[in-house]
Amino acid sequence: MKFQSLYLPLWFLKVKFFGKRQPLQSVVFISDLCNLKCRHCCVYARKTPTVKSFEQIKDDLEYCYRLGSRFVDFEGGEPTLWRDGKRDINSLVRLAKETGFFSTTITTNAVRPFDGLEADSLWISLDGIGEYHDKIRGAGAFDKLVKNIAYSGHKHLNVNMVINTVNYSSVDDTLEFVKQNPNIEAISFNFHTPYPDTEDLFLDWEIRRQIIDKLIEYKQKKYPIINSVSGLRLMKHNKFKKQCWVSNFILVDGSRLPMCDGDSKGLCDSCGFCMAGEMHSVMALKPDTLFAGMKLRM
Repeated sequence: MKFQSLYLPLWFLKVKFFGKRQPLQSVVFISDLCNLKCRHCCVYARKTPTVKSFEQIKDDLEYCYRLGSRFVDFEGGEPTLWRDGKRDINSLVRLAKETGFFSTTITTNAVRPFDGLEADSLWISLDGIGEYHDKIRGAGAFDKLVKNIAYSGHKHLNVNMVINTVNYSSVDDTLEFVKQNPNIEAISFNFHTPYPDTEDLFLDWEIRRQIIDKLIEYKQKKYPIINSVSGLRLMKHNKFKKQCWVSNFILVDGSRLPMCDGDSKGLCDSCGFCMAGEMHSVMALKPDTLFAGMKLRM
């Protein structure tokens, strides 16, 4: 923890005042294998999913560490399905720590039981309450999610909601659910980014602005929302300098991207990934964003 406390201000000094582009966190996709057929995703349609080997992921982690990244998020597909012989997802968590990463995160759809996961924090994909979640993730997915969250026993469990044309009217109920659930620390919000063949889920800008105003009100009422007010305000229009190189991405096919692939697809102006606003606000030294980031990562 002491070294981590020193590393973060030194990293900020280098990138803010000396113009160095150095990622702080890495998103490593370890498999296409999944157990759901979500409306916003095309991974499930692949007939032969890719599952990276332990050695491939080891090479990915060492590469990210050399870049300067110190936080890693494992994603899929469904990462809890990952196997390489006797090794499972916990083997990758331990590998990341041995490599030198400060903390590890796993993002899961929570359809399978996930008690026993050793990551420092867990992110659960929650797309609304009840039927709203199921309309996107499939029948019965919400009930399994609720059950598995209740039995997980993990101390740092957060949920993430991607708001779209199907579930935007469930935002209020979702916030109440999170606030009342003793097993959930907090919730983060994103908006759907219109990747090819998912444009119908892209929310109208005026509705998006109204929802952001609502989220800010909830945040000011002390609801457990991870997004900062400064970051949310930027996502109303997306007209700000993108500094998404703070996170680098390693795709399942081995591609190593300095930022998310929305950049190469020309989607930055319609991006709904709220971390973009958070990254810009960090660089602008917004106190509320700095505090939110430190609370999340430390």
